[in-house]
Order: sequence, then structure tokens, then C-alpha cells
Amino acid sequence: MLNNLKDYQLILASQSPRRHQMLKELGLIFEIRTKEVEEIYPEGLLPDQIPVYLAELKAKAFAQDLISNELVITADTIVCVDDWILGKPKDRDDAVKMLNALSDRSHQVISGVCLMSKDKKISFSTTTNVHFKALSDEEIDYYIDNYKPFDKAGAYGIQEWIGFIGIDGIEGSYFNVVGLPVQRLYQELSTF
Repeated sequence: MLNNLKDYQLILASQSPRRHQMLKELGLIFEIRTKEVEEIYPEGLLPDQIPVYLAELKAKAFAQDLISNELVITADTIVCVDDWILGKPKDRDDAVKMLNALSDRSHQVISGVCLMSKDKKISFSTTTNVHFKALSDEEIDYYIDNYKPFDKAGAYGIQEWIGFIGIDGIEGSYFNVVGLPVQRLYQELSTF
């Protein structure tokens, strides 16, 4: 599959173990290469533009170093409830605040992805609607203390305990909520 990529060396520019696993499950052979990028975006961007902007920012960090047969994959995921953009929590209190804001409500998980080679770039975003049941303080505390979700946008992982007991519905890509819209990624890679 994806024979059109046989001449490319794929680079995943992410430290996320979930993204690593999903690309492996797609059957892709890739190397992991990361660069430090300050994830700041300009005010005024719409929620679905923010993760695309950040994914492109991460890809641009590789622009000077890419050789002709390399293709870098970058991604960013945010959670949006009302007009509040939730990235990764800074600390425990921030995680509690985020989960309380998501409790008994619907929110959007938006991932932006950028595919970039020396001479081509494709960017896209995918949105999934997620609904949490009402979460008790005890459930929130248990989850944070036992799962330490400080590396996850919105302070939760759908594939973890909180997802099992707390999410009562999603509309859209499950894998997008995990951190990478793999179906759309596969589609875009197949025509790259």
C-alpha cells in the first residue's frame, strides 16, 4: 500500500507515542525526528486554523534540512469548548479546570496535519465532536492522579479510563481524538 511513497523517507516529527503507534499500524516505515518549536499562534485564527498553523510551523522548522527524498509529517491537536482553546495542561490544577469545563458538555477535538517534502506541501484539519457525561470531582481526581494526562490536549485520552467511563458519544474520527486523523492522513499520503 502507498506505493507512491516508496521513494520517500518518511519522518514523523512528533514525540507522541500514540502517533508513533498509529503510523506503525498503517504499515509505514518512518523515522522520528523532532525539533523544538515555540507553539505560539497569532490571535484571530479560527479554532480549525490553529492546529494547521502549528503543524505548518513545526514542518517549517525542517525546511532547510530536508533532502529531496524526505517527507516530514507534523501534527498538532487542540480541544475547543465554546471559545476556549485547550492545549496540554500546565499542571494538575490546569488539568482539573479543563476536565471540569468538558464535563457534561460537547466539545471539538481538532487536529491539523502538514505533509511537506522539498517541493510540495499539503495541510489539512479534521474535527471530531465529543460529548462527556457529567464527571464527578472524585472521577476527575482519580483520572489525573492515576493517568497523568499532562501530555494530552484537553487533559484527557479517549483511549484511557476517562474515555471508557466518561465519553458517551463522538461524531467523527475516533483516531483524531487520539491525536492523528489516520484515515484522512492515509488518503492524503496516497496522492502525495
